[in-house]
Amino acid sequence: MTQKTLSPRAWAELFLLGVIWGGVFLAARLALNEVGVLTAVAHRTFWAALVLWAAVLWLRLPIPTSPRLWGAFLVMGALNNLIPFSLLNWSQLHIESGLASIFNATTAIFGVLVAAMFFADERLTARKLIGVSLGFSGVALAIGLENLARFDPRALAQWAALGATLSYALAAVWARKALAGLAPQVAAAGMVTCSALIALPLAWIVDGPITLALSPVTWGALAYYSVIATALAYLLYYRVLAMAGSGNLALVTLLIPPFAIALGALVLDEALPPRAYLGFVLLGLGLLILNGRLRTRR
Repeated sequence: MTQKTLSPRAWAELFLLGVIWGGVFLAARLALNEVGVLTAVAHRTFWAALVLWAAVLWLRLPIPTSPRLWGAFLVMGALNNLIPFSLLNWSQLHIESGLASIFNATTAIFGVLVAAMFFADERLTARKLIGVSLGFSGVALAIGLENLARFDPRALAQWAALGATLSYALAAVWARKALAGLAPQVAAAGMVTCSALIALPLAWIVDGPITLALSPVTWGALAYYSVIATALAYLLYYRVLAMAGSGNLALVTLLIPPFAIALGALVLDEALPPRAYLGFVLLGLGLLILNGRLRTRR
């Protein structure tokens, strides 16, 4: 990971990104009261694609025409959008939005393991192994040891949320291999477009015809979900990446759950079991060690 010093401006934008993505879980849950899991994904990717292509045109960036590159966008869209969005949406039908956000924070944990499998310069070190071990201990605690082998909807929903983070980790590897050197705005627009092209027909088949006759609350949730928390958040993400580096940017995974938990409690009247908070503390320690902020001795 590239480690840079966080300026006050970088901290502010990192904090803003955490707030925006913390609200994703509430917005998704509100939308799911009226639309299906895949329909929510279709809305999120379709409207986000329109905004991102507008940004590409505004910046006068070249639009890719290579079939190979669009094939890479297709894989990236499935790994970074379609699969994780669908799994997280379905999981939120059975678990609290705050708990889903805690599991989402394991993206960095899986990212370290997957990167070590594919890249020689991302090998596992003693520090990384300690961070990963603490992270997975926190996940096990949050799930509850008694629920690890159960197959009821709540237990399966927790595993689905973890599956989403694994998909994000695989997407990061794919982006490094297939999209290196591409303008981030173009990469984001391309992958979200391919996600929408898959999600729209899938949603129609699984959830039924997509209707625009939705309540104001649902439209508000979908607008936040797609325009603010997807399109604008992607643009902010790459801005913070340029200022702070990938190592510091990973800290956003620690900022998201507190906001998601607070919104879930205030709006949805959710209450998490104490073990979920303890699990998040362990997970947070693991992430800080991976980030290099908590140095360990041999």
